[in-house]
Amino acid sequence: MAGSLFFFFFFFFFIFFALHVNSSFAATNFNVLFYGAKPNGVTDSTKPFLDAWAAACSSTGSTMIYVPKGRYLLGPMIFRGACKSSDITIRIDGTLVAPADYHILGQAANWFSFEGVAGVSIVGGALDAKGSPLWACKAKGSNCPNGATTLSFTNSNNININGLLSLNSQMFHIVINGCQNVKVEGIKVIAAGDSPNTDGIHVQLSTNVEIINSSIKTGDDCISIGPGTKNLWVEGVKCGPGHGISIGSLAKDAEEEGVQNVTVKRTIFINTQNGFRIKSWARPSNGFVQRVRFLDAIMHNVQNPIIIDQNYCPHNLNCPNKVSGVKVNDVIYQGIRGTSATPIAIKFDCSSKNPCSAIRLQNVNLTYSNQAAQSSCVNVVGKRIGLVKPDNCL
Repeated sequence: MAGSLFFFFFFFFFIFFALHVNSSFAATNFNVLFYGAKPNGVTDSTKPFLDAWAAACSSTGSTMIYVPKGRYLLGPMIFRGACKSSDITIRIDGTLVAPADYHILGQAANWFSFEGVAGVSIVGGALDAKGSPLWACKAKGSNCPNGATTLSFTNSNNININGLLSLNSQMFHIVINGCQNVKVEGIKVIAAGDSPNTDGIHVQLSTNVEIINSSIKTGDDCISIGPGTKNLWVEGVKCGPGHGISIGSLAKDAEEEGVQNVTVKRTIFINTQNGFRIKSWARPSNGFVQRVRFLDAIMHNVQNPIIIDQNYCPHNLNCPNKVSGVKVNDVIYQGIRGTSATPIAIKFDCSSKNPCSAIRLQNVNLTYSNQAAQSSCVNVVGKRIGLVKPDNCL
């Protein structure tokens, strides 16, 4: 009898330990299965995930939320700070899937929203937002919801996203808004080339953000850089399909924070709409772009490898006959090579009120259909260094 009781308690302890502890030796571990999550892709596991977050958030010291292999059906969730723990790792070995009915996510702003958190890391896993039915609805011009961003961090700091796969987001895949000290590494973004507004990573009002060694295939900007972005480092990113890496759109508002200290290096663009783009609405603004470095890039059949467009005015609304107030200054394009899908490989269409200044082209070699490409310059002042093809129009 005593032996049976010993075996029973040993077995109970083993199961309890297995549910709570991953292979990591973090101080405190929380397995979502313990809170009732079901890895069958059918049972709604939203509450168990939120309960696991609440437990981790209220703990002190380092904590880990562990998501074992399997598929977990989840609705919109908000993970709020401030937490007692300043070191929370969410380790995902499974796939998080959205409801089949796109209205459930589509009427929310975000699928997974982290607000006011610090020291959060997301490691591994896949997020499948099942956005294609909503894209089809929008393509038909039906009465469709806007759609949800898949993963959003707002007013947060010391954030790490590593090894994540984001599939078929309804809208933006990842948004970094009002954050400090963010590192995004080794992620993959996948969505159809014609999917609307599915930006891979959007950064705005944030400081000290790194995006490195990642692959982004989507229907809009691979990386979009909004107002208030400062000290952004992008390296080792492969983009395509998509609209390229864009600063802007800027000048949506008359009062707007500027973009400064941006470095983008070792990038590859394949069949994208743009390579490096700076874009602002043609209307008044106190915004600016300064100290930007686009370095060492390869373009494969890119429609606009290098472009500054300060006369952006879609649908001719609220901007005809106006000029952009955004000041673009100190932008370097260095080591850019490859092929343009259009005759004009370099296009600088700057503001007549605030001409682009200190624009530098250095060692640029872009061709079109195995022949010389062209360049176009309006309201821009700058210089060339070394070999620059197409012929410089600065």
